Amino acid sequence: MGQGVRRFHQSLAQASKPFFSPAHPVRRRRRRSPGAIAMSPAAASPDDRIRSYEDFARVHAYLLAASGIPPSLHQRLYRKLADEVFDGGEAFSVEPCEGGRQRRLVLAAEWTLGRESDVFLVDHAWSFRLSDALKQLREVPGLAERMAALMCVDLDERTELEEADEQDNGNGGSLESALEVVEKERTRIQEKGSDFAAWLELEELGIDDDMLIALDLSSKFPNMVALNLWGNKLQDPEKIMKGIGECRRLKALWLNENPALKEGVDKVILDGLPELEIYNSHFTRKAGEWALGFCGDIIGADNPCSSAESIPLENIASLDLSDRCIHKLPVVFSPRKLSSLLSLNIRGNPLDQMSSDDLLKLISGFTQLQELEVDIPGSLGNSAISILECLPNLSLLNGINVASIIESGKHIIDSALKPRLPEWSPQESLPERVIGAMWLYLMTYRLADEEKIDETPVWYVMDELGSAMRHSDDANFRIAPFLFMPDVTQFCGLFMMFILEKSALEFRKYKEQLQSSSICPSRKVTPVTKSIRPSDGHALRVFTDIPQVEEFLTRPEFVLTSDPKEADIIWVSMQVDSELKNALGLTDQQYTNQFPFEACLVMKHHLAETIHKAWGSPEWLQPTYNLETHLSPLIGDYCVRKRDGMDNLWIMKPWNMARTIDTTVTGDLSAIIRLMETGPKICQKYIECPALFQGRKFDLRYIVFVRSICPLEIFLSDVFWVRLANNQYTLEKTSFFEYETHFTVMNYIGRMNHMNTPEFVKEFEKEHQVKWLEIHGRIRDMIRCVFESATAVHPEMQNPFSRAIYGVDVMLDNKFNPKILEVTYCPDCTRACKYDTQALVGSQGVIRGTEFFNTVFGCLFLDELKDVSPL
Repeated sequence: MGQGVRRFHQSLAQASKPFFSPAHPVRRRRRRSPGAIAMSPAAASPDDRIRSYEDFARVHAYLLAASGIPPSLHQRLYRKLADEVFDGGEAFSVEPCEGGRQRRLVLAAEWTLGRESDVFLVDHAWSFRLSDALKQLREVPGLAERMAALMCVDLDERTELEEADEQDNGNGGSLESALEVVEKERTRIQEKGSDFAAWLELEELGIDDDMLIALDLSSKFPNMVALNLWGNKLQDPEKIMKGIGECRRLKALWLNENPALKEGVDKVILDGLPELEIYNSHFTRKAGEWALGFCGDIIGADNPCSSAESIPLENIASLDLSDRCIHKLPVVFSPRKLSSLLSLNIRGNPLDQMSSDDLLKLISGFTQLQELEVDIPGSLGNSAISILECLPNLSLLNGINVASIIESGKHIIDSALKPRLPEWSPQESLPERVIGAMWLYLMTYRLADEEKIDETPVWYVMDELGSAMRHSDDANFRIAPFLFMPDVTQFCGLFMMFILEKSALEFRKYKEQLQSSSICPSRKVTPVTKSIRPSDGHALRVFTDIPQVEEFLTRPEFVLTSDPKEADIIWVSMQVDSELKNALGLTDQQYTNQFPFEACLVMKHHLAETIHKAWGSPEWLQPTYNLETHLSPLIGDYCVRKRDGMDNLWIMKPWNMARTIDTTVTGDLSAIIRLMETGPKICQKYIECPALFQGRKFDLRYIVFVRSICPLEIFLSDVFWVRLANNQYTLEKTSFFEYETHFTVMNYIGRMNHMNTPEFVKEFEKEHQVKWLEIHGRIRDMIRCVFESATAVHPEMQNPFSRAIYGVDVMLDNKFNPKILEVTYCPDCTRACKYDTQALVGSQGVIRGTEFFNTVFGCLFLDELKDVSPL
C-alpha cells in the first residue's frame, strides 16, 4: 500500500467502496451479531481453519473478484472479518485540514506499509433509510453530535448566532441602512463628476420590494452600470422593475438568493434591461466589451466604465470566464481586441453554439496565450493531446505542464479541484446541519432476496477513519466494497441464487419477449406532401440559429429573417417546445425542423426500445439493454456468454450525449455495474469484429430527410461520409481507454483525417473484394426499417407542419452487414457543406458542398428530388 498522508474518495459512489477501518487509537473488538461465525480462527485447529477459509473463499468468490482485493490478502481479510479486528486506529490518525472544515487520514510515522501488505476494515457509523434520517438524528442520543463532528459542522452554535446577530445589528436590515449606502455612493459620484458611472453594492441589507422602490435608484443614479442586490428579500418581479427599470445603462445585476428568482423573474429582467451583459454572474446574449472587462479585472467599483470605447481590453493579460453559462463567446472576444491575453479560463460553460473546430480556430489566434483552463472532454473535444497540437504555444493546460502531458500521453487531464466543503447557516440546528452536509459522505446499497431488489435504498456513513479518506490522482491506497456473510448456507442460498438463477431467468424471459415482437411487413406509399411555397411566388421566410444554414441557404425561394414570429420555417438546433414557442411567439402553423416525440429515435435507450417493439431483435441492432430497467437480463446475458465461451465485450453509452462523451468499452461486469453511477446508460454488445479500412475502425454517417411519419415519406441524401479512427484497431485490453483506437468521431478532438467518400469506396472495394452498391442496398433497407419502427410504435410523431433531417450512424461487421449505432437530431453537416464529392448512387454527378442546404430545403419544402433517393 504505501506511506504518508493518503487521500480517498469521500463518496463511494465514485470510488471502489469500503470494508475498512475506524480511527480509534487502540485495537478493539465488536460484539458479534446473530449468525456470525462463532469459531475464531485464532482458536481453531489448523485443519478447521483451512476448511473455514476455503468456505469463505468459495462463498465470497464473486465479491472478492469484484472488489479487486489482491489474492495475497484474502486470508488476512478473512481472519480480520471472522475475529472482527478493527486495527486501523493503530496505523492511522485523523487530522483537520481546509481550515478545520474537513479531515484527512495520516499514516502513523512509525508504520511502514509495503505494497499490498495489509488490509483494514471500515465500519458503518450510521445506516438508515432516507425517510428516517432526521428523526434518528433528533432522537438517538449522541448520533447528531458524532455525525456533526465527523462532517466538521460542529462549530459552536452560540458563537455563530451571536456573530450573525452582530452582523444584522450592524447592517440594520432597514431602509435607513440601505439609504446610508446609497448616499455614500451618491457623494462619491458627485466628487467624480455627474457623468461618472455608478456601481452600487446593496448586498444582504434586508431590502424588500417596497424598500427598493423607496430608494429611488433610477433618479439618483441615471448612469448606474452595476447593481448588487444579492441576498435580500425581493419577491415581486414587477416591483423590482419599478425600482430599477429606468436604469437603462445597467450592465450588471445580481439578484442571487432573492425569493423572486423562484417566481420566474429572469425574462422580466432581461426584457426590461436591454443593455444588461451580466445577470446573476452569467453572461447574457448582450455580453461584450463590458462583460469581458469585468472578468478581466479592468472594470470594477473603482472603474465602472459605462462606455465601450473607454474599456482597454488590450490591457487584459488574464481572463477568467469560468462558469458564466456562455453558449457562444462574444464577438469582441478576438485576438485583435485582447492582444495581451496570456491566461484564459473557459471551464464550466456549455459553448454549445460553437463547434469545436471554430472554437479551436478562434483560440489558436491568441498566439501569446500560455495558460488555458478548459473542460476535457468538453467544448474543445475529448483529447488534451489534440488540443495541444492545435495550440503549440501553450505552457500550461488545466494547470499541468504541457511537456508532462505530452510525455505521459494523457488525453483526459484536469487540474486539482478545490475540495467541496459542508455548508450550513448559523440558524440551523445540529441535525439540520448534518442533513445538509451528509451528501458529501453518504454511500448507498440496496437489499435483495430471491424475489426482488428492495426499492428503498439504505444509506450509510463510514466511520471516522473511512470518512477521512480523501481522493488522490496519485493514490497509494485502495478502498473496496465487501459484504461479509458468516452463514455460508444463507449466503449461498441468497447471493448465488439471486445473481445466477434470477439473472439467467430474466434473460430468458427478455429474449423470449423480443422474439415474440414484430410489426406487419413494411409498405411503401406514394408521397402525399407537396411544395409549401405560396401560390403568389413569394419566398419562404426562414429563421435559423445554425451557421451553415445562414451561409449556404442561397436559393431565391427562401429568405432569412431575424424575427422568428414572421418566419414560415423555424430551423434551429434547440428544442422547439411549448415553452420556447410561448417565449418567441411562435404558432403551430409554422414549419419546424423536428417531429413531436422524436426522442423515440434520437435518444439511445428509446431507439432500442422502439426497434425492439417493432422488430424484436433484428440482426442489424446489437443486443442492447437499458441499465435502468434491464440490468438483470444483461447480467444473465453476460453470464451465459461467459459460460459458453462467447465474446463478452460491451460498450456503455449515455442515453443522450453526443461525441462519445462518457462512453466506455469494457468486458468487466463489475465495471459495467459501477459505470451506471455516472448517469443513465445503455449497455450494448460491442462489435468486436468490425469491417476495417486499412486496419482501422470506421463508421458511416448518412443523412435522412423526413417529410412525413404517417404515412412514412423519407429520402436518403446521395451525400454520405466515412469517419475513420486514427489508430490501428486492436482488442488489447489496454487499448479500451484509447479514444482514437475504438471511436471514430475525430472532428471534435482536433485531429481528423478527412477522406472523400468516392476515394474511400474505391479503396474499400479493392481491399475487401466487395461491391459497394450491394452493401449500400442493405444499409438503405436497414435505415428504412429504423424509421418504420417509429411509424409503427409512435404514430403520434406525425405532424403536418414538421420537416426534419436526421443523422444515421452505421457500422459494418466483418461480413459487411450493417449495424445501427444511433440516430441524431439536427446533425452536424459541416463536412457536407465543406467538401465537394461525387454521388455513388442516383445521378452519380458532382455534388457541391455549398449546395447541400439548398438540396435539403428543396426536398423538404419544394417537393424536389435532386441529389436524394426515396426510401
